[in-house]
Amino acid sequence: MTLGLAGPEVRRGGTALGRWAGSGGISRTPGRDPACLPWGGASGALGLGSRLRGAQVLESRDRGDMAAPRDAEIWKDVQVEVAKKYIGYHMEKYGFQVPNVTFIHGYIEKLGEAGIKNESYDIIISNCVINLVPDKQEVLKEVYRVLKHGGELYFSDVYASLELPEEIRTHKVLWGECLGGALYWKDLAILAQKIGFCPPRLVTASLITVQNKEVERVIGNCRFVSATFRLFKLLKTEPAKRCQVIYNGGITGHKKELIFDANFTFKEGEIVEVDEETAAILKNSRFAQDFLITPIGEKLPTCGGCSALESKDVITDPFKLAEESDNMMSRCPPDVASGCCGTKKSC
Repeated sequence: MTLGLAGPEVRRGGTALGRWAGSGGISRTPGRDPACLPWGGASGALGLGSRLRGAQVLESRDRGDMAAPRDAEIWKDVQVEVAKKYIGYHMEKYGFQVPNVTFIHGYIEKLGEAGIKNESYDIIISNCVINLVPDKQEVLKEVYRVLKHGGELYFSDVYASLELPEEIRTHKVLWGECLGGALYWKDLAILAQKIGFCPPRLVTASLITVQNKEVERVIGNCRFVSATFRLFKLLKTEPAKRCQVIYNGGITGHKKELIFDANFTFKEGEIVEVDEETAAILKNSRFAQDFLITPIGEKLPTCGGCSALESKDVITDPFKLAEESDNMMSRCPPDVASGCCGTKKSC
């Protein structure tokens, strides 16, 4: 079941403008901005129609790409009522006799007040919401509390290249453009470890450009990136070891290839060496049944198309990934750019 948490983020200053290019001259590449997933985008990427049948999914959303009205309370009602309006349409389209989604009002840093219980959800999806909450640690604590063991937070947001000074954090235009509340990207890993999550898994990243002289003056040397991360909550077990894994191709929609994150793409039948954290996640999450996981050096069954065992360095810096993606885009012919450089679909 999916529960949509319609959070009234307009309370955070009330100056939220266009997500793609607001009055502050902030722009992102259309179709490649992971921090602005389309409706259902994250659901599709996670494979909610296949492997996640029966899973409990919580999605936290802001007010989308529309300008916020003056009365936040009215907007909260409008937002949820519009969502409810289409429940019947989707029930008919996908053949459901009863709704499998519920919409409620609430704050992502106060999920308890919204009636969400401990360890009640398999996946939590957040799209451009966390940067609008001043207390990021409280958000992650609440998310950790309501996730089941083996569950994950799959979220897109905006990150800064350094700790933001007061001038940026209190700038109305930058706050409205989701930059003033951006977390220093290295702090995400610190907060995740402090709360108990596994290290963040970087999925996609795209640089944000500023085309306004006044805003450029305010931000100085600070850069911003929109990025998608995954945070897994696992039971505390013995330290994991590096492993070799084979994807069995069991996930609908991802039978030949599973793009797990920016670092690991698993092709059906191929042997891949994974680090300790990746091995632990694959063993102790919903992906366990989709992989053959063995210690390094153990003989594996022969299979067609197996690749050579490969060890790789893991990319954790979203700015580095975004720059690499931009370089790849610049090398791709226009007619094939969307195919070889478009947004990846992970599961």
